[in-house]
Amino acid sequence: MGNLKNEYKSFLDDIEKNIKNKEDLEYIKKRFADFMDVVLTDMESIMDYKDEEMKKLQEKQDKIEDEVDRLKNVIDHIEKDIYDEDGFDFEIICPYCNHEFVIDFDDNKTEVQCPECKNIIELDWNGGEDESGCSGSCSNCSGCDDEEDDM
Repeated sequence: MGNLKNEYKSFLDDIEKNIKNKEDLEYIKKRFADFMDVVLTDMESIMDYKDEEMKKLQEKQDKIEDEVDRLKNVIDHIEKDIYDEDGFDFEIICPYCNHEFVIDFDDNKTEVQCPECKNIIELDWNGGEDESGCSGSCSNCSGCDDEEDDM
């Protein structure tokens, strides 16, 4: 706006030097002042409109950031559920006493002791003789084929 004021003053100074008739000079000054009022009013309206648009954009940006934060929170919880630091639990039913208990998955572990009957249970993380991992040698089952039929 500083440039506009300087140009306005320079314009007035220039016409005052070059127009000798006082009536013509006053007429030109008045017309130019009226014109500048219209220009400045329009500029002010444009600035108000742009300020309002910027405010709307900022509100939308704030909503987007809130939604991104909410989604990040959901993703963090999903990640925690999937990649639980404790590993994942593996349920075991003791073939000797039918006691159910849970251990953490550890493919390096080859056996576990039943907390109830204290018998050692061999672990085969890669499966047994068939694809289901059942060898059919549990003392209380006749093979995993029976379990599949129940489904």
